Amino acid sequence: MWPMKRLIDEFRRGWQGLSRPSPLFSIGFAASCLAASTAARWLLAMIRPDVFFTPYIPAVFFATAFGGPRIGMVTALAGGALGASVNFSDARTDFARLALLVIYLIVCSLTIWGIAHYRSIATNQRDIAKRLTQEEGYRKLVVQEFQHRLKNKLSTIHAVLHLVLQDQPHIWASIDQRIRALSATDDLIARIDGSGCDIKDLLISELEPYGHVRFTLNGSPLFLPAKLAVSLALMFHELATNAAKYGAFSSAQGLLQVTWSVVDDRLHITWDETEGPAVGAIGEPGFGTRLLKSALTPFDGKAEVAYLKTGVHCTIQCRIPRD
Repeated sequence: MWPMKRLIDEFRRGWQGLSRPSPLFSIGFAASCLAASTAARWLLAMIRPDVFFTPYIPAVFFATAFGGPRIGMVTALAGGALGASVNFSDARTDFARLALLVIYLIVCSLTIWGIAHYRSIATNQRDIAKRLTQEEGYRKLVVQEFQHRLKNKLSTIHAVLHLVLQDQPHIWASIDQRIRALSATDDLIARIDGSGCDIKDLLISELEPYGHVRFTLNGSPLFLPAKLAVSLALMFHELATNAAKYGAFSSAQGLLQVTWSVVDDRLHITWDETEGPAVGAIGEPGFGTRLLKSALTPFDGKAEVAYLKTGVHCTIQCRIPRD
């Protein structure tokens, strides 16, 4: 039972191009293909006795695909010899049979070259895929290590600030919320990197530190693919940070309303701040502005920010990937 299983495994690996079969196994497989082709030729001879070489072309194909070009050439020569010497009728070897032999050898040569060329391309692609898989594993390891160190640094900063501001509870309460918001967003981005998340969970993780009474979320449940969720998480974090510094969350009366809807495969989001301080002159675009304008480019999307007297008004739209 074990030798048979080993032969089957060797055949599978050889056929898939994962490894080269042993010479004895390759020769045996080629011989079986020639025998099957000869049997097929004998059956065809009952209908057309002048079919000499065509049945051996499949044998050359399978022998080359399994054992490689050398086995294919040996099979082609053996098939040509059988076609030229073995008769299943009274037909004699003549010029027409020799011409068919030349055509047969040309066809076999092209077949062997085509299979060898395809196998070389497939092998290269397999090596590239293996290398990319290894690089992806290394990237995930580096990202996990980076996230771990970033979390440790954030915890260290949190502990140092708490030690320094323990006598100023009001200032500490405000800073504590901001640090926890950063930590929650980092954790969420780490989780959604492989699976995705619901848009409402994404917004709550970013806005919850500012208090549930400060914002309103309106929209149906919507699951976001991982890459789109990461881009939107970065944008929401930037908008919430600006709202805490200069917008609705920087005043006691400020409110935020976020609304989203989907039309066909397009996602529309409205970020509307009210009752915040008046927006002053806008300076040169910084990193946050560039992030808002470019983060959704891979999703055929864009973000437009308007600084109204009532507060910041941002509209976001993008395409939701089907996968």
